[in-house]
Amino acid sequence: MPVQPTSMTYGSSYDTTSSSSNSPPLRQAVKLFTAAAIGFTLLLLSGLTLTGTVIALIIATPLLVLFSPILVPAAIALFLITSGFLFAGGCSVTAIAALSWIYNYATGKHPRGSDRLDYAGALIADKARDMKERAKDYGHYGQGTAQEATYGS
Repeated sequence: MPVQPTSMTYGSSYDTTSSSSNSPPLRQAVKLFTAAAIGFTLLLLSGLTLTGTVIALIIATPLLVLFSPILVPAAIALFLITSGFLFAGGCSVTAIAALSWIYNYATGKHPRGSDRLDYAGALIADKARDMKERAKDYGHYGQGTAQEATYGS
């Protein structure tokens, strides 16, 4: 079955002609002037920002050198205090999450991961039962050996 070409409308995404080639020269000149003005303004602002940063650094350097015996230990202490608070907050959030999980598990809501805990508990109970049986067997074995030793002497 042959494919019928669809009709294309002007301005659709299939239009291959450029809209800038149809615009008059005055419109292109205004676009160029606007782009140049915006670019020049941004270039001027970045230059002013760089100049202000350098001047602030020149002014602040002697102050930083003079106050560095105070500022460096203060910065270290501030870092340690901040990291301590963040660590304590993280531990608190973890403890609350763990207590919430334990509460949900104890109330029978089966939180995420409870099946693993049940499996591990059953596995430990099986191993404990096996060890109890082995201990009984060794006790009987040791008792028999002790009786043989007393009868043999």
